[in-house]
Amino acid sequence: MSDDSKHPLSGSLAHEALSKAPPAILMFWVVKICATTVGETGGDAFSMSLKLGYLVATLIFLAFFAVTLAWQVAAKRYHPLTYWLVVVATTTVGTTTSDFIDRTLHAGYVASSAGLLALVIAVLVAWKLITGRIAADRITTRTDEVFYWLTILVSNTLGTALGDFSSDTLPDLMGKIANAPAGGWDAWGFELAAIVFAGLIAVVAGLQLLKALPQTVLFWAAYVLTRPLGAALGDTLTKPHAQGGLEFGRFLATGVIALAMVGLIFLTPRLRRPAEAASERF
Repeated sequence: MSDDSKHPLSGSLAHEALSKAPPAILMFWVVKICATTVGETGGDAFSMSLKLGYLVATLIFLAFFAVTLAWQVAAKRYHPLTYWLVVVATTTVGTTTSDFIDRTLHAGYVASSAGLLALVIAVLVAWKLITGRIAADRITTRTDEVFYWLTILVSNTLGTALGDFSSDTLPDLMGKIANAPAGGWDAWGFELAAIVFAGLIAVVAGLQLLKALPQTVLFWAAYVLTRPLGAALGDTLTKPHAQGGLEFGRFLATGVIALAMVGLIFLTPRLRRPAEAASERF
């Protein structure tokens, strides 16, 4: 039997160094929210600003996702550029796919959200049955990696539907509950969605601190919830003033948030080079 204590990395640090996904530290979630915002504004830029439509935009982003995923899977180790490109690809696909289901096929936010939630659960169950476990931020095998990205793709599509439901439908429901005049809650659409999902993420963070639920459950719950938060922030940046937004250009907002992502990754060693950061901590 080999002596693990002589290895430069051991235990959880070794897994972190070998993983093709960065550790789920606080800055990981900040960058992930930025990536979902880029996906929201970028997806809308292609489907709406360029008037390509939801179906054509979805096909374009599916091709982008396929290329970036192939690049990521072929890599022997974690590369921040390829990893976060795939994340952005899943958010853009999620944005246009959800919009196509809800607005072109008229499935409705409730039905599409329920269907996508069932699909997320089905993927996770299949992952568990095939590998015997569900990985979170430590992805060290090819099978885990494929399931990891499939779960992210479906989760981000679900998150888009939930975000749209919260910003478009939830204000009307709140108005009815509060017996407010028609349209009285409309101006709070994006802000209300952001508050709701930020609160739910805070609950997940609290459960994590209390160790009240398995880490894997909380990780994927947070992954789903950060998507609608990013969608709400993206809509707040780009929607017209009359709809409660700041009316920034979609391409401008996408570029600015993408640059912020790059800066945050560059300034965070554990996101830039997890293996070297783990070695230094050891």
